[in-house]
Amino acid sequence: LSGNRLRALPGGLLPPEGPPAPFPLLSRLDAADNEVAELGAEIAALPALKSLDVANNQLRELPAALADCPRLKDANFRGNQLRDKRLEKMVNGCQTKAILEYLRAGGRGKGKAESAREDVRKKKREKQQKKDSGDGEQDEVEEASKLLVKVLHVSENPAPLVVKVSPGVKDVRAFIVCCVLKGVNLKPGNALKRFLTMQTKLHEDICEKRTVATIATHDLQLVKAPLTYDVQPPDELKIMPLGRKEIKAKDLLRQLQLEAEEQRKQKKRQNVSGLHKYLQLLDGKDNYPCLVDAEGAVISFPPITNSEKTKIRKETRDLFLEVTSDTSLQICKDVMDTLILKIAELNRSALENKEGSGSDMESDALCGPGNSNLPLVVEQVRVVDTDGNLKVLYPSKTDLATVSSLLTVIR
Repeated sequence: LSGNRLRALPGGLLPPEGPPAPFPLLSRLDAADNEVAELGAEIAALPALKSLDVANNQLRELPAALADCPRLKDANFRGNQLRDKRLEKMVNGCQTKAILEYLRAGGRGKGKAESAREDVRKKKREKQQKKDSGDGEQDEVEEASKLLVKVLHVSENPAPLVVKVSPGVKDVRAFIVCCVLKGVNLKPGNALKRFLTMQTKLHEDICEKRTVATIATHDLQLVKAPLTYDVQPPDELKIMPLGRKEIKAKDLLRQLQLEAEEQRKQKKRQNVSGLHKYLQLLDGKDNYPCLVDAEGAVISFPPITNSEKTKIRKETRDLFLEVTSDTSLQICKDVMDTLILKIAELNRSALENKEGSGSDMESDALCGPGNSNLPLVVEQVRVVDTDGNLKVLYPSKTDLATVSSLLTVIR
């Protein structure tokens, strides 16, 4: 239901009073980026609810009844101006469990009577959770089948990657979040094609056709660090775009514009495809954003294209991931969370397909049930200003929370 200017959740979603709930199996509810002003106590009537996203609405309060949702493990309330300022800080930095405990206790100023009532509620919840036979076992199976990601902290990394940000990006495309992802397998079958398709879908969906954020993925072995996130004039910025020869940004955009016009004439319609859809995003810019490597080569020109120099191939095992935005830092982080989740899903799928493809015994041993859930390793990347002061570290201890219902993060 996200992004629909809803002022309230649809009336048929929650029962007006008492059970039975109309959606007894609903486990995930996404209603972010709306205008919802109130979340009623009826939310607790969704017995299977595990994930709730009501970020960026107009909520002033969160109902204590949220703590009575027996299965709720992942909730996102960011971007709401809550009256309880302590709670507002918590929703921006704490895990769901801590937020629910706070709501359960009634916030500040509640005494022993409330605690006693909570003990009764807690027993009811536990009873509900154990009601269906095998439920506990099912939860254990779900937990075991979650995708695994291990975070390598900067302090543990002998050669951590750093991105330096120039002051000029502030007025062009201010926000960037980066990380390294190791252990990806793009060799089996059509794994690489599915990886590129996934990136395209994310650009259309969560990135809102690149208007709020842009993803760039690179082969880490081809990235020459240190990196600089900078701006350059259109007639000075040079890049070797994917599948093309080196060209100035100004000439690339002119070339793409001509291609778009030709495409319209041939197909006799307004819509265009590929990079042509994003040309208007740079309208009116005196400088263009770019990520530059240690050799001075531009490896990324958001929101238009990556460089052929760091192009991902079937043999690529380690990725350098980059998300930029002119909207907000949090959007960059949310997109990066989702990107890592999708890559982890594709990686498991690739391993499972390889396992069932009749490969030799050595491959089967590597990809068997005991190894198909080996964790990907996410290395933290620091983004600093020109004086070396930290601007953002990803993933921090609060990142990857938006996908925690599907991902187990080893920190």
